[in-house]
Amino acid sequence: MKNLNKKLKSSIFSVGIIALSLITVGQIVYASTKDPGSKDDPIVTLSYIELKLEQLKDYIDQKSFSSNQPQPNKPTENSTFQVVEIKRGQSLIAGAGTEIILRSGEAVAVISQLGGLSDVTGAKDLKKDEKIPANHLLIVPRDDGRGVHALTDSFLLVKGGYTIN
Repeated sequence: MKNLNKKLKSSIFSVGIIALSLITVGQIVYASTKDPGSKDDPIVTLSYIELKLEQLKDYIDQKSFSSNQPQPNKPTENSTFQVVEIKRGQSLIAGAGTEIILRSGEAVAVISQLGGLSDVTGAKDLKKDEKIPANHLLIVPRDDGRGVHALTDSFLLVKGGYTIN
């Protein structure tokens, strides 16, 4: 009986070792079939995060600077007035804080739903299609599509960001 009990314990121990070995091998095989960084692999590595951040940056850059959109003229830190010519029928759409002075020609105000152009010299707000007086300082308060539309070939002094359409 003692011998049988010893054989039974030995058999159970052997079966346990074999089962544990199979479970370990199965886990190793299962783990090696997962793609690192996939939704099935719960471990996130620094390289995976950096890859995703780079892809996000490229996507944002691509959407921000589409080739079929006009590129705005970015103001520099020490902005000075630039002489800008716009032809009859063109519009200069200004960015927030841009200053405009009509030097020659005829132009009208382009406004947005939030208001018109601030005529600092005339101490008033220019409304839609209102003629812009020559040599008046205009300030665009927001980057929301406000600007100047030329009725004739016109020269402007502009300080700040803008696009010409």
